[in-house]
Amino acid sequence: MNLFPDSDLTLNDFMNGRVRLWQPRSGYRAGVDPVLLAASVPAASGHTVLELGCGAGAAILCLLARVSGLQGVGAELQPAYAELARRNAAENGASLEVIEADLNALPADLKQRQFDHVIANPPYYRAGAHSPATDKGRSVALGEETPLVDWFDVAAKRLAPRGYLHMIQKADRLPDMLAGCAGRLGSVEVLPLVARAGRATELVILRARKGGRAAFRLHSPLILHAGDRHEKDGESYTTQVSAVLRDGAAICGKFNQ
Repeated sequence: MNLFPDSDLTLNDFMNGRVRLWQPRSGYRAGVDPVLLAASVPAASGHTVLELGCGAGAAILCLLARVSGLQGVGAELQPAYAELARRNAAENGASLEVIEADLNALPADLKQRQFDHVIANPPYYRAGAHSPATDKGRSVALGEETPLVDWFDVAAKRLAPRGYLHMIQKADRLPDMLAGCAGRLGSVEVLPLVARAGRATELVILRARKGGRAAFRLHSPLILHAGDRHEKDGESYTTQVSAVLRDGAAICGKFNQ
């Protein structure tokens, strides 16, 4: 197993240091997307959470830090990232079990378990739709190898009745996401994420429920940055988004508006 040497890692703070994450200096690095994903989940103490493709653990560790009393499991294909997620869980004192496994070949014991929540941040680009990264870990994280529909199939099987899936993806993959829900998950809701007011939607967070029967809902967008353009150095996040990224605030209430 080729693990990351410490010299190839950086230690980065998320949510004002509530989560400290070791991640590769030149491989796939987590940004704000996993933090926003974690903030969208209406989890409560005592719930169980599975992240498919957990990488170094950014999303699920942010969720575990935001909501106390959760039991987390992360499944990760790449051995070096799985080991990094274990290290990050231990150093953050998080109740997170990390399983090294292919999405379509989960171990038998995991297939016997069901979860209140499944979260996922699958690769954003269809196979061949982006220039390949020179770093293999980054290439796997960004470029689709497992069809997106398989993520929905696995998520639906691992969800307990009435359990929720939350997934963040590029907006142009929304038709694929809706197709993935068909026949598997219902009560589908979509929260668009927009860089600035008046801009096109770049990302979406999808919520779907096992056994849900409510009508489809498209919510008003979450605006990430204040102002209509970037005018100076430094951050320009809106007050609501800054509270998510810095203070661990939730945005799950946006789905109720």
